[in-house]
Amino acid sequence: MPQHVTTAHTPDTSNTIAHREWWRDAVIYQVYPRSFADGNGDGMGDLPGVTARLPYLKRLGVDAVWLSPFYTSPQADAGYDVADYRTVDPMFGAMPDADALVREAHALGLRVIVDVVPNHCSEQHEWFKQALRDGRDSPLRERFHFRPGKGEDGQLPPNDWESVFGGPAWTRVADGDWYLHLFAPEQPDFNWEHRAVHDEFHSILRFWLDLGIDGFRIDVAHGLVKAAGLPDIGHEEQVKLLGSQAVPYFDQDGVHEIYRSWRRILEEYAGERIAVAEAWTPTVERSALYLRPDELHQAFNFEYLTTGWDAAELRAVIDRSLDAMNSVAAPATWVLSNHDVVRHSTRFSEGDEARGLRRAKAATLLMLALPGSAYIYQGEELGLPEVTELPDEVRQDPAFFRSAGQDGTRDGCRVPLPWSGEQAPFGFGPADGGPSWLPQPASWKRFSVRAQEGDPASTLEFYRSALAVRREHPALGAGRDVEWLDAPDGVLSFRRTTARGTVVCTVNLTAEPVTIAAPGTVLLSSAESVGAAGQVSIPADATVWWAA
Repeated sequence: MPQHVTTAHTPDTSNTIAHREWWRDAVIYQVYPRSFADGNGDGMGDLPGVTARLPYLKRLGVDAVWLSPFYTSPQADAGYDVADYRTVDPMFGAMPDADALVREAHALGLRVIVDVVPNHCSEQHEWFKQALRDGRDSPLRERFHFRPGKGEDGQLPPNDWESVFGGPAWTRVADGDWYLHLFAPEQPDFNWEHRAVHDEFHSILRFWLDLGIDGFRIDVAHGLVKAAGLPDIGHEEQVKLLGSQAVPYFDQDGVHEIYRSWRRILEEYAGERIAVAEAWTPTVERSALYLRPDELHQAFNFEYLTTGWDAAELRAVIDRSLDAMNSVAAPATWVLSNHDVVRHSTRFSEGDEARGLRRAKAATLLMLALPGSAYIYQGEELGLPEVTELPDEVRQDPAFFRSAGQDGTRDGCRVPLPWSGEQAPFGFGPADGGPSWLPQPASWKRFSVRAQEGDPASTLEFYRSALAVRREHPALGAGRDVEWLDAPDGVLSFRRTTARGTVVCTVNLTAEPVTIAAPGTVLLSSAESVGAAGQVSIPADATVWWAA
């Protein structure tokens, strides 16, 4: 039965955020609810667990919390297959728990962003179930992409599109029709040419805005509109095209009118509610189109996320990102990890865990110094590496079970957080709780929050310091541009200036220490630097912030 909460409330953030357009330079922390904290001891993270740990996020120093889906779902794709957009899945709690989370976050001065999944739903969504029950003449089939097949008996898919998870993007039902699913077969795509789909999502947005949430992260924001006629692509390895080349089911121009209507809804509500696009597009310039003044507020910068540890490449993507976003007066966003990619401490490691952590910390200071909004994925503040040796029998990522899909598995970045203790599940749930839904390595004892708190050399205290310094020095994060300074090969150095001060960020991306003239007083360094007589030696794979 649907769970309803009738009260509405707006955030009281006056104690921490005094300026308007908070989202332009906010630090937003992604919570993957099933892996953040377990409130009832069943081994699965839940909303009460998140609420209990909000003071930890407040102390960390972030501005907002983004929650991955917690709606009613069969969990074929970790909740991105939604059966009911207005209820909480019992594995995560109930609607009063969502209400309590939002209220507690607002009391702490934290804003709350929730996922919305408009490209597809679950096969257990009532619309889809009825479309199957009523047969080929069901008007509800028009709300999805049902088509007859090709071939003499309709035995072939309607076109050659492939699922992002591998295999065909079409599944045949008992009466012979096929339906489109760009992801798992359990995730039928909505047909956004149908008015009822628009109306339904307008209602869903208002439902959560009335609860008091501060914004939405839009899953597959680039996928809602498909090219007319659903034309063939004519390419046998379509997964390799995604995010780099135009395809007829992603980044179609028709999506922009949808988001203009969403923007109008957001502006009906006080408190600067926002929408953030997960938009994999061929260029950052295409991503910027989602952020025109009458559309969305932010878009994830996947080009930055996928850039390697290389000074020239990083400078180029930073310049392209700022140019593109400035063209539409939108803030750039910077992100290093999320629930879909290998953790950056492992990506940057080249097989050496210590090197990976050094680079991860240096990359964090670089990211936090750039103008715009920064995203932190849960656990990166603990220095967590990717878990690469999960047994096959515990994996749950649908991409793992479909050949030719995404490389590897996403489960390795979703292993539950270690909070305390000497053995798994490391305080993830109550002391008498069971094991976590994905097993944690025994080595994670040294990464736990309890093990790191109070240790000035720990990654956790480093993050707390970085966010505190960023808040004290508005030139870190504010504004729209960087002023590049002369630097040795393999080193990036730029100046940021606002009415409230000037800072310099210097990043040594080489394998050897680099000596430069100190541009000011050190604010924070990701590794110990040595200075003498106006000169300073910056270690390999390190970043330094200076007050200039």
